[in-house]
Amino acid sequence: MSTPQDVPAGKHHAPQEVSQAGNGRSSVPLVRLINAGKRYGAVIALHDINLEVGANEVTCVLGDNGAGKSTLIKIIAGLHQPSTGTYEVEGTPVSFSSPREALERGIATVYQDLAVVALMPVWRNFFLGNEVRKGPRMDIPAMKKMCKDELLAMGIDLRDVDQPIGTLSGGERQCVAISRAVHFGAKVLILDEPTAALGVKQSGVVLKYIIQARERGLGVIFITHNPHHAYPVGDRFLLLNRGASIGNYEKNQVTRDELTGLMAGGSELEQLSHELESAGGAAAEIGRSLEEDVTELGISQPSTTTTTTTTESDAR
Repeated sequence: MSTPQDVPAGKHHAPQEVSQAGNGRSSVPLVRLINAGKRYGAVIALHDINLEVGANEVTCVLGDNGAGKSTLIKIIAGLHQPSTGTYEVEGTPVSFSSPREALERGIATVYQDLAVVALMPVWRNFFLGNEVRKGPRMDIPAMKKMCKDELLAMGIDLRDVDQPIGTLSGGERQCVAISRAVHFGAKVLILDEPTAALGVKQSGVVLKYIIQARERGLGVIFITHNPHHAYPVGDRFLLLNRGASIGNYEKNQVTRDELTGLMAGGSELEQLSHELESAGGAAAEIGRSLEEDVTELGISQPSTTTTTTTTESDAR
């Protein structure tokens, strides 16, 4: 693939050599992990993880703090290599030594901090590190126009691309980061908890642009701990707990309530409710309430045969 600087401005090219299936999904996934694991010495951060995302598809990775989501991001983004298993990009096994190599293959990551400079204008942040030049000088008019056009193509109509990006709302900043990745030729977009610090309205804005990215032919990996955000936009769902997979579903295989139940940890809530009930008093009332919640969810978290592991300190 061309480096970001070689990609024609404002144009996103669908992945080559990937035939489209009748349901709109590609026959060969853009990204696939097969039995991937990651060890840090004696610490097992991930164990036997299978994940895939195709073009025109959103794969949601869900898990609470310590589930291993950060480790998974770092493997896909090229920051770390898996200790076991296989990592494939468009059907070819890869072993990235840096995020730059992953980016050259079309895998872009938008982290929670967004890597933006708050006091710089929107257009300057859009091209940060990839400035368009006309001779020895930056071609500022061209960059402003390309930035405006790309944002409009994603459905983002900013009043002025000269305004500091720090004046935008959290949802708008997320959307600028997404459109920046699309502009520079991303085929796979990894979004690290993009709605975690946003309110209901701004979260809805970000979910809208995730759908926009999918409709433009990208494969999206949406990292979140919120099943209510994941289910409306997701095509596949991978659930993590303590570095192990507790479920890998397509949308027609799981309902939102079942997804919520798996995330809540039905068996753990049931055990907690029994402990509270045995304590008596006010604790027993809380226990009975939890038991009713478990019954309403109608699902318990599957037990795993994996020995309990501790994830790395920055795994979420």
